[in-house]
Amino acid sequence: MAIGATIHTFDIQLADVDRGVYEQLALRVARHPSETDRFMVTRLLAYCLEYEEGIAFSAGVSTTDEPAVLVRDLTGAVTAWIEVGAPDADRLHYGSKLAGRVAVYTHRDAEKLIASWSGKTIHGADEIAIRSFDAGFIDGVVATLERRNTMTVSLTEGQLYVDSNGASFSSALHEHRIG
Repeated sequence: MAIGATIHTFDIQLADVDRGVYEQLALRVARHPSETDRFMVTRLLAYCLEYEEGIAFSAGVSTTDEPAVLVRDLTGAVTAWIEVGAPDADRLHYGSKLAGRVAVYTHRDAEKLIASWSGKTIHGADEIAIRSFDAGFIDGVVATLERRNTMTVSLTEGQLYVDSNGASFSSALHEHRIG
């Protein structure tokens, strides 16, 4: 018998001062058995930091034609393709041709990730934002995870502050570009 997804709930106070976004979010996040806690936390932060009307988590790892997070307009068209982790160049190429905006949030070494795309064709590569966090930041947040979580996520002047179940963490939100 296959093991099902583990459901985590998050009550999040979001204050993205850099974009002027202030929201109270109540999210149910399914973590597939093959998904690491680090990936799930990065996916959750990508959702928060890209939050806008029409944002949603995709159906998960079983859906190969969608990113981890996407934004659709009222017609259903994909307007933002948001990958998490270490997507391959073909996925970025496809997403960039489909959506007006592409971003990658990674809990891995961003420079190695970018190097893995060297020599590959990626539509609009110079417009794709790659974002990473300080070493140990994601691991710190992961260590606080429970099935029910209360978080505060704040971004101001490129500095990310997360309070997760009473523990506080901070990291610069590093911006990288391909090539």
